[in-house]
Amino acid sequence: MRRNADNKRKLGDKLGDKLGDNRQKILDLMDRDPKISIPQLASEIGISATAVEKNISWLKENGYVKRTGSAKAGRWQVAGAGY
Repeated sequence: MRRNADNKRKLGDKLGDKLGDNRQKILDLMDRDPKISIPQLASEIGISATAVEKNISWLKENGYVKRTGSAKAGRWQVAGAGY
């Protein structure tokens, strides 16, 4: 049993190192259009605006993206191209 638990832990570590598909798509779209809105992101990716907001929160907390300017006239800054 111990070996199985170790394998699951290793898999979890590997998955934790990678961005999910939706987060990757969000970064790609923000990089292409820094003024893209959350509803536009949701529409492009095919997920809810709430899901986009949760993913953006994670991306902000982990240093992948930040918002500059006002909520309405601001823009997204994607941290480097190495995401």
